[in-house]
Amino acid sequence: MESAMRELRGRIDGEVDRSERRRAEYSSDASNYRVLPEGVVFPRGDADVRAALEFARTEGLGVTARGGGTSVAGNAIGAGIVLDFSRHMNDLLELNAEERWARVRPGLVLGELQRAAAPHGLRFGPDPSTQNRCTLGGMIGNNACGPHAVAWGRTSDTVRELRILDGTGTERRLGTDLSAVPGLSEFTLVNLAVLRTEVGRFERQASGYALEHLLPEHGSSIAKAFVGTEGTCGLLLDAIVELVPIPAATVLVVLGYPDMPTAADDVAAVMAVRPVAVEGMDARLVDVVRRYRGGVPPLPRGGGWLFVEIEGETPEQARETAELLCRSTHAVDSRLVLDAREAKALWAIRADGAGLSGRTPEGNPAWPGWEDAAVPPERLGDYLREFEKLMTEHRVDGLLYGHIGDGCIHVRLDLPIADAPQRFRDFLEDAARQVVSFGGSLSGEHGDGRARSELLRHMYSPAALTAFADFKALFDPDDVLNPGVLVRPRNIDADLRVAGLLPTPAAGGFAFPADGDLGTAVHRCVGVGKCRADTRASGGFMCPSYLATGDEKDSTRARARVLQEVVRGALDWRSDAVAESLDLCLSCKACHSDCPAGVDMATYKSETLHRRYQGRLRPLDHYALGRLPQWLSAATRLPRLANALSGNAILRRIGSRAAGIDSRRTVPELARTSFRRGWNARRKPSLPIAPDQAVALGGSAVPVAPAVLLWVDTFTDAFDPEIAWAAVELIESLGHRVVVADRRVCCGLTWISTGQLDGARKRLRATVNALDEHVRAGGVVVGLEPSCSAALREDLPRLLPDDPRAAPVAAAVRTLAEFLEAQPDWTPPDRSDRTVVVQPHCHEHAVSGFTADRRILERTGATVREIAGCCGLAGNFGMQRGHYDVSVAVAENGLLPALRDAPADAVLLADGFSCRTQAAQLAGRSARHLAQFLIGDSGTGRMSR
Repeated sequence: MESAMRELRGRIDGEVDRSERRRAEYSSDASNYRVLPEGVVFPRGDADVRAALEFARTEGLGVTARGGGTSVAGNAIGAGIVLDFSRHMNDLLELNAEERWARVRPGLVLGELQRAAAPHGLRFGPDPSTQNRCTLGGMIGNNACGPHAVAWGRTSDTVRELRILDGTGTERRLGTDLSAVPGLSEFTLVNLAVLRTEVGRFERQASGYALEHLLPEHGSSIAKAFVGTEGTCGLLLDAIVELVPIPAATVLVVLGYPDMPTAADDVAAVMAVRPVAVEGMDARLVDVVRRYRGGVPPLPRGGGWLFVEIEGETPEQARETAELLCRSTHAVDSRLVLDAREAKALWAIRADGAGLSGRTPEGNPAWPGWEDAAVPPERLGDYLREFEKLMTEHRVDGLLYGHIGDGCIHVRLDLPIADAPQRFRDFLEDAARQVVSFGGSLSGEHGDGRARSELLRHMYSPAALTAFADFKALFDPDDVLNPGVLVRPRNIDADLRVAGLLPTPAAGGFAFPADGDLGTAVHRCVGVGKCRADTRASGGFMCPSYLATGDEKDSTRARARVLQEVVRGALDWRSDAVAESLDLCLSCKACHSDCPAGVDMATYKSETLHRRYQGRLRPLDHYALGRLPQWLSAATRLPRLANALSGNAILRRIGSRAAGIDSRRTVPELARTSFRRGWNARRKPSLPIAPDQAVALGGSAVPVAPAVLLWVDTFTDAFDPEIAWAAVELIESLGHRVVVADRRVCCGLTWISTGQLDGARKRLRATVNALDEHVRAGGVVVGLEPSCSAALREDLPRLLPDDPRAAPVAAAVRTLAEFLEAQPDWTPPDRSDRTVVVQPHCHEHAVSGFTADRRILERTGATVREIAGCCGLAGNFGMQRGHYDVSVAVAENGLLPALRDAPADAVLLADGFSCRTQAAQLAGRSARHLAQFLIGDSGTGRMSR
C-alpha cells in the first residue's frame, strides 16, 4: 500500500499521509469508535478529490469525507481513505448579501461564515454547539441543527444547490431536477408509499435518508434529500446555502421547572410566543459547571431549566414578549437575563454540554451512542419519564440537555463499554425500541453513523430499508463512500474504542486521582474538537499550536488520539509517532481549563516523557533547560562573568548548539544582585518563623498581621529581583511581615515540563519540608511567577500523593492578586491615566484563573486591553531548537499584534517571565509585573541590575 500511496502523492497537489501518527489521529471522531484508516488525504481542490476517489476505487478502498471531525455517531472515520476537507478546501467562495446566500467549500468552518455574513446583518440559521470548529460540509453530511432550528430550520432547509462527485467519480449538480441523477425519478415513483408514510413524519426525524424531499409536494429537491446522507452518496465540492437576517434585538428568558420532563410538558406554551431558541438544561449539569469551573450566573429555582431566546424589532418589544412568556408558562420561577455577559455565560454551558456531560455526577466516564434521540415535541415529557426508568433498569446514568423546543434530547451515559460491551448493546436495543414506540427517531441531528445504523431495523420497515439501499446505489453502486454507515451497517458494538481496555500501570510519575490511571485520563478526550476552535474573542487560550499551524497533528485532540493508541499497546512510548505528536505541545495547560472534557495534555506530555526516558539518556535541552534552576543557582554567584560569557556571540552560538537552544534566541541577562543575596544582605527574616510572631519595631515588640511567605522563584530571583522587592514593599505596606524560605527551594516546573519527574519530586519534597511549619501555623504562600504558583497548587499534590503535607501546602498558595483581594482595607492605587496591555499567563489562566487580576486592574481605573492566548515562549518550548518559528507564529496570534496596536505609552503587564522575555526578544518591549504596576515609580525597594 505504501508504494500505491506514493503514486497518489505524485498525482495530487495536496498531501497524502499514512504514517502511524497520522492514522492514529484520524482513527476516531467524536464518537465511541476507533477505525484506523489506510491513509489521510488533504485535497487542495476538485482535481485532488477526483484523483483520491479514483485511487480508492482502483485499490478497493472506501472513502470517508471529514470536516472538523466532530461527528458524534462515527460518521467521519473509515478503514480506507479519509479526505480531510478542512485543511485546504475551506473557502467562502461568494457571499450575495442582497439575495441572502453564500457559496462555500465543504471545509469552511461555520464560525467563519457567520463572521463574514454578520457585517451584512445576516447569518447562517443552524448553529450547532460546535459552530466554531464544525464545517459546512459536515453540517450538510448529517443535517446539523442547533438551538435556533426552531426558528430558522435545519441545514436541509438552507440548501439551494450542491455540487458533488458521486461514488463513480461523476460530477453532479444537485438542485430540484430529479433527472440530474439517472433513475431517481423512477425510484421516487416506485417508492411513493414509503416516502409518504415512513420518512419526514416530524421535524427532527434525522435517522435514515430524508427521502421526503424527493416528493413533488416537498419540491422534488435532490439537494435537500442529499443533506443528511453522511457521506454515503457523494463527496461535496461546494454548496449554495441561504442566509437569514440577524434579529434586531433578543432577550434570554430562563424558566425553572421541578425537572426536565415537567419542562418538556410546557413546550407548547413556550412555542406559542414563537421563540428563536428553546434549550433544556438539567440542574445536575449546571452543578458540574459549578464544581469544576466556579460559579454560574443566577438561575431561577428549579431542577431543570428552559433557556428561551426571544426576538423583537426593538429591545422593548423583545422584553415585552419575554414578560408575556413568563406569565403564560407553568414554570415555578423565571428570570429575564438582560446582561449580555451573563447570557453569554449561560449559553456557554449549553455549548460545552457534550464535554461537560462526559462525566456523571459520581465521576464515571459517560459516552455518546444514545445522545441524540428525538420524539415529536408533544410527547417529549412522557418519553423522558420512561427514559429515566430505562436508565434505572439498565443501571446507567447521564446528564440531560438539548433542543427541547423541537423534541431532541442529548445525554451521555456511563455505559460499561470498557468491561461489558454486551450491556452497551442491550441498552441501545431497548432504547431504540422505546423511542420508536413514542413515534420518535434514533437520531435528531447527529446522524446514525456507526452508532445507530444497525438499529434502523427497529424504526423502518424492510421496504424502507430497501429503498435506502436503492437510493444509495443510484449514487454509489460499488459502496465506496463511507461503507458501513446507514446501508449494510457495521454492528453497533464493533470497533469500540475502549472495549476491553485495561488500566495503564503506574510508572512512578503522576497520580491521576480523578481518573485512576493515565489510560482513563487520556480517554477524557471524546473528540469534541474545541481545541480546533479559535476562542480568543471570548478569552480562550486553547490550542496555541493548532492555531499556529492549522494541522490536526497539533491539536490537543490529535495528541490524545496518539496517546490512546499508546495505552492500548498499539504504539510504543518511545516511538517516533509519539515524539512527533507531542513535539509542538507548548505545555501551556490551556486545555486543562478550556477543554470541556478536562483534558490536561501538559500533564500527559510530562508523564509520557517520564516513561520514554526512564533509565535512558535524554535530549541535551532536558539537561540544559530542564535543570535550569541548578545552573542559575551557580550563575547568580558570578553574574557579571555569566553575562559576559552569554554576551559573547561565538560562545553563545557554541553554547546554544550544545544545549539544544535555537540560535536565534538570546540568553536573558542576569541581575547584578539576585533577590536572595540582597535579602540576606538586608538581614530580612527567613523561615522558620511563626506566621503570627511579633517583631521588634523601634525597640518594642508589637503584634503585626500574620507573616506572609513570599515564594521567590528561580527566575524572579536571578533575572528580575526588582519584582520581588516591589512585592515585599506592597505586602509590608499592608502591615504584613514578609518572610522567605531559609534555603533555596523549587517548584520543580522545569523538571516537570521535560518529564524529569523523579527530579521534580525530589525538589517538591524539599519544598514541602521547608513550608510545612509555616502552612501548619496558618500562613499563606504568595507566588510571583504564575507557572510556579500553578505547579505548587496542582502538580505538587499529584507528584506527592502519599505525603499528607502536600495538599495543605498546595492549598496555601496564592497569586499576588488573590492575596491582595483578600485584604479588606486595601485599595489599589489610581492608574486611570494609564493604558495597560496585559498578557495573562497560560498556567494562571488554566489553574487559578485571571479573575482576581482583572478585578484589581478594573479598580485601578486603567484602560485595560487583555490579550487572549499564549505568548508563544512557554518556558523551555520557545527556546528549544526547532520550535522558534512556531513560537513566533503563536505570538503573532495574540501578543505581537496587541503590542503593535497599543499606544506608544501603554504599559505591558506580564507576570510571567516567559511572557516578558518573548515581548522583549520579538518586539523590543519591556514589561512590568503587577507588583511593579501597583507600587509605581515611587517604589523604594527595587534594586537595579
